[in-house]
Amino acid sequence: MKATTNPIYRLAAMGLLTFLLTGAAWRPLVDFTSDFDVKSVQCRDASIALTNSPSGPALQIHTGHTQPWPGVVLPASGGPWDLSMFASVCLQVRNTGTNAVTVSCRVDNPGADGKKHCVTDSLTLRPGQTNILRVRLPHETASTLGGKLFGMRGYPVTSAGGDDLDVKKVTQLTVFVNQPAADHQFELSAINARDLHTPPTAWITDAQPFFPFIDTFGQYRHKDWPGKVHSLAELQERRTMEARELAADAGPTGWDRYGGWGNGPQLAATGFFRTEKVQGKWWLVDPDGHLFWSHGVDCVGMQDATPIEERAEWFADFPGDQAGFSEFLTTGFALKGHYAGRRVKSFAFAGANLQRKYGAQWRQEYPVTVHQRLRSWGLNTIANWSDARIYSLRHTPYTDNIGSGGAKMIGGSTGYWGQFPDVFDPSFAKSLRRGMAAKAKTSANDPWCLGYFSDNEMSWGDDTALALGVLQSPADQAAKREFVSDLKARYADIAALNSVWGTSYTSWEALPDSRTAPDKAKARADLVAFGSRLAETYFCTVQAAIKAVAPHQLYLGCRFAWVNDVAARAAGKYCDVVSYNLYHRSIADFKCPGGDKPLIVGEFHFGALDRGMFHTGLVPTENQPARAEAYRDFVLGAFKNPDFVGTHWFQWQDEPNTGRVYDEENYQIGLVDVADTPYAETIAIVRELGRGLYEGRFK
Repeated sequence: MKATTNPIYRLAAMGLLTFLLTGAAWRPLVDFTSDFDVKSVQCRDASIALTNSPSGPALQIHTGHTQPWPGVVLPASGGPWDLSMFASVCLQVRNTGTNAVTVSCRVDNPGADGKKHCVTDSLTLRPGQTNILRVRLPHETASTLGGKLFGMRGYPVTSAGGDDLDVKKVTQLTVFVNQPAADHQFELSAINARDLHTPPTAWITDAQPFFPFIDTFGQYRHKDWPGKVHSLAELQERRTMEARELAADAGPTGWDRYGGWGNGPQLAATGFFRTEKVQGKWWLVDPDGHLFWSHGVDCVGMQDATPIEERAEWFADFPGDQAGFSEFLTTGFALKGHYAGRRVKSFAFAGANLQRKYGAQWRQEYPVTVHQRLRSWGLNTIANWSDARIYSLRHTPYTDNIGSGGAKMIGGSTGYWGQFPDVFDPSFAKSLRRGMAAKAKTSANDPWCLGYFSDNEMSWGDDTALALGVLQSPADQAAKREFVSDLKARYADIAALNSVWGTSYTSWEALPDSRTAPDKAKARADLVAFGSRLAETYFCTVQAAIKAVAPHQLYLGCRFAWVNDVAARAAGKYCDVVSYNLYHRSIADFKCPGGDKPLIVGEFHFGALDRGMFHTGLVPTENQPARAEAYRDFVLGAFKNPDFVGTHWFQWQDEPNTGRVYDEENYQIGLVDVADTPYAETIAIVRELGRGLYEGRFK
């Protein structure tokens, strides 16, 4: 056929043949060799050229900013691609420009319009950075059974259809920059379909009737999978089997009592954790003076509860109706979703399973197993949100946290988890001092405590967001009074301010009464300046509160999720370690704008749908082996980055399959499942990395 003379078609055909013969989990789609037909590419406010990048032949793309979505369209050579065997389309992208760029890729069917018959994902790159842009292909669609299922982030699935992408008829890839304010330059190379698709375990067609669909252990009941618990006897036998395994493998050799590198360099021992830069890399140093890299996990021992109201038919052999499980019946507040704003009757299957597995003394027996597991698995840190009854045994180093709960909020601020505290209001410092006072007899000045996080995933917004929120707040807002005072000091009179901002305030006294935001561009300099002052006040105040009670322990930052450079620089000024919650594939090239500071990952995770759960979590993988490899890649990337001193996995145990009460999350993100069974594939990799932790980081 004439089409076979096209080198790209031949490449795709050969790749598919290779896959069929060898089972390789990839298929090349586009190759930018000298034979590539540049004329086949459609350009929109963009120019292209073939080039050689460090990773091989590439397509160099220059995009303008006169159109909303400048970019290119790469057609499927030889006709539509059938990608039904694959999980994702992956493009290697390198930013060859001088400014950061967010590159998007849209995988299209005929009739794609940006919302229907397509799927899109994006990747942000700093100048010079290279990474993989991964577009996950939708094979199935979550179903609520017509509204009969509710209160969850993920649901059992049905076959994809309607306006979803048909993975058997992919006609093109659209690569673009979304509404840029400047020109950009980047390169594409190595465009492949990757990873074999693994269908989810749970489907709405699994049983008739579908209800009840959760068994007595909190597991999906209509399917089986490796590791599922089928009986009380099996659950209890697993405790005996694991006890033998932990006794046979007590953990890495060469570690000291804290999990530091006992066989490594001897540094000054101060009796507490500290930071030091050694041979160009940041490290923690443990109380005995040994290098320490924090390989940890969040929420150790915490048992999320799931709502049971309006759900009586969901649960088979429900333990909450049985004697001996009343302590796991609780009432929890729902912030988001179906139950939002209510206190809801809930049940903790995870806690009930621990009682069934470890017996009446489970609160004493289980923590011992947890510490044995951590050491055996090569983990040396009990990280944020963990149960004090476990970390207070002081067998494994831990982190603690304080919050600004009780402080007055900035009325005009907004955010996913709520408003931002008014750091200028006296209630802010008071709430922090109260929080640290409670630590005086527990974690403060405890050598096993690395230090303190403050708050979590705060809504910093962009570098003007908080200042704008202040201006949209009531006149009696302390932060607003401070902002107005700063403006008075800068401008001779209100007319001068109006001239710059394009506003029409009648007087300085009238400004506080206004709750209308000024033009962001015209007021930008003043907004950024006050945003910087607000951020510095936040971190300075928290630092002072911590050090007043625990002067020898580390301030670990506020676990950035959404952050701007102004806030990051303020954190670098006052924090001992700057923390980020990074739901990325790799952090090997991650940089903090806060200067030369040690960094720590407060949260990361990966999940899959091959073990009866309904949601992968924030970073999906195809199955448990792929999840384990993603863990390996992430931590090895952190080893390579000279700034990171640790990674903390979120979280110890899967969230409830029917959603945790607070926000409906039901992610498959645990090192153990709801029945306390470790995920063997991930634990094997965790162990492997733990055993090579210090040699891998030090080299």
